[in-house]
Amino acid sequence: MKRFIGWLHLWLGLASGLIVIVVALSGSLLVFEDELEHLFEPSLFSVQAPVGAQRMSLDKLAKIVHDRYPTLKPNNIEIQPAANSTVTFYLKKGKAKGQLLMVVMNPYTGQITHTAAQDKRFFVVVKNLHRYLCMGETGKVITGISCSLFTLLIISGLILWWPKRNARKQRLKVKWNASFKRLNWDMHAVFGFYIHVVIFITALTGLVWSYKWVNNLLFYAFDGKPQKKVEVPESKAVKGNEIAWLDKIYAETNQRLTYNGIVNIRFPEKKDQAISVGKENTDRITTHIVDILYFQSGSGVFISDKLFANDTKGTQARRLVYPIHTGGLFGWPTKILAFICAIVAASLPVTGFLIWWGKKRKKPVVRKQVRPQTVIA
Repeated sequence: MKRFIGWLHLWLGLASGLIVIVVALSGSLLVFEDELEHLFEPSLFSVQAPVGAQRMSLDKLAKIVHDRYPTLKPNNIEIQPAANSTVTFYLKKGKAKGQLLMVVMNPYTGQITHTAAQDKRFFVVVKNLHRYLCMGETGKVITGISCSLFTLLIISGLILWWPKRNARKQRLKVKWNASFKRLNWDMHAVFGFYIHVVIFITALTGLVWSYKWVNNLLFYAFDGKPQKKVEVPESKAVKGNEIAWLDKIYAETNQRLTYNGIVNIRFPEKKDQAISVGKENTDRITTHIVDILYFQSGSGVFISDKLFANDTKGTQARRLVYPIHTGGLFGWPTKILAFICAIVAASLPVTGFLIWWGKKRKKPVVRKQVRPQTVIA
């Protein structure tokens, strides 16, 4: 049985190794996406606030953007919580999903400080590579299959690693002063053992995006029924209203949701739908915990809410999949752990390939046949 599992482990690894390297390395970057973006592109998120200056209203900023790009429809507005933060507008460039123009504004002067195609930004490309290999639905199928094979690799690898009692100590330590062949084997087996729990959970949560039936299993486990599609409430827009309704929406959002957080005002995709306003709670250690409020377009009248605390257990679990997958569950400690495990996971196909290649090139030992001696009586 162990021989068969070894054969299975080998060929599953050869079949998915290259994809695992790409997905693991891109995933390691995405662990610190927010931190790296703020570090290398600070102008996208903060401005130098003039002394005594007041921030312009969202409606005035929206008018400036509309006058500059009259043919583009707004998709959403992102407002960071800090006083010196920028305000970012995302405009629809086409009908295809993701074709957005990012417009960054200084809220004190109304100046447009940066524009870029959203799908060309570095981390958007990295995320596209991680999920779709930059190949659309075809890439999604490939990464889904590779992720499934990787979960089997982790299980089969653990079975192959499992030592006998007298060899347990050897399987828990890397012999750094050994030959390259032994050192490579230790790096594959020992490092793989220490990270197997984390990467197994990462692979399983990744399958939630790859397959709808896995996503539904999550809801069946917690709610006893499949996921219910979230519908934006119907609300006929008020036209010709002169009030500052975007500012009203922003102010009421912060009144109802008093914690610090990033506010995202999303305009409806269909007519007679409400505006959705999401606020991510940055006071919590766990990332991507969002409450949603709905408002009438053109008036800013509050309609309803969809709060994380009131969601079903299945929906709450589904919301936690992303921070579990990216290491954002308990802040920096789990992020660092996820980063290290992603780097080690990317090395496993390489060390595994070297083990296989070394065995393949090993010359078979030719045993000399010993002729029986003739005994003379």
